[in-house]
Amino acid sequence: MSDYSEYSKVFKALGDTKRAMIVDMLSCGELCACMILERFDMSQSTLSHHMKILCECGLVKGREQGKWTYYSLDEDTVSEIKQFLCRITSDKENCMCKDSDCCKGCDGNE
Repeated sequence: MSDYSEYSKVFKALGDTKRAMIVDMLSCGELCACMILERFDMSQSTLSHHMKILCECGLVKGREQGKWTYYSLDEDTVSEIKQFLCRITSDKENCMCKDSDCCKGCDGNE
């Protein structure tokens, strides 16, 4: 992932309560779609929609085995998202606001 728009897709996907809960479930390891479905009051097609969004943003990966799909977190994406969140919430020398005049005059700095 290289830019804000790619990262924002992950946060948008996590903006849905059920998808955030699914990610929480997958933090314990790979799960069959049937096991995820047991936890929620939703149809198979609704679960498929949620999983499609989580897979498209790169947060979750799926593998098919027989008639079921097994889902797990994509650890590379999880790591990138953690690093991105840390970068955008930390002060840094090359912060985008330091290249503009918007902060001049704040806190007595000229």
